[in-house]
Amino acid sequence: MPVRFAIRGRARGVLDAAARRRLRRRGARMAAAAALADGSAPLEVGLVLTDDEEIHQLNRDWRKKDRPTDVLAFAMREGAGGALHPGLLGDVVISVETAARQRRRRSLEQEIFFLWSHGLCHLLGYDHRTDAEEADMSSRMAALRAEGARRGRVRPA
Repeated sequence: MPVRFAIRGRARGVLDAAARRRLRRRGARMAAAAALADGSAPLEVGLVLTDDEEIHQLNRDWRKKDRPTDVLAFAMREGAGGALHPGLLGDVVISVETAARQRRRRSLEQEIFFLWSHGLCHLLGYDHRTDAEEADMSSRMAALRAEGARRGRVRPA
């Protein structure tokens, strides 16, 4: 499962090489687990780590919210032409600066992993507008993170 990984702006240099490798490996495992669970072809997903300035611009331009946010998901399966490339899931964009401010008892790497599972669930079609939707999404996020952190053969999640 290809995972495209980019770090831009002030997010560069925040995570060491080992943390970047773990995030890439865990993301690939989450994407593989999602594909297995959904019975779909291998999924391609991108992760962009950026700063508040860039995510603020994206949030303003795409969601009409004039402030930075922690995570945005840009799904490729939605809208006209969404079925053209079913394996191309989309991109998750995370502000490392916002993630650092909002993390509680987690390390920055753990917070980014949490936000990546959140964005991945949005790409898979989950939302959290109601309590029931939020419970479903939280459950899938937890399953994906557990599989992402595991070693060995990837299992459906």
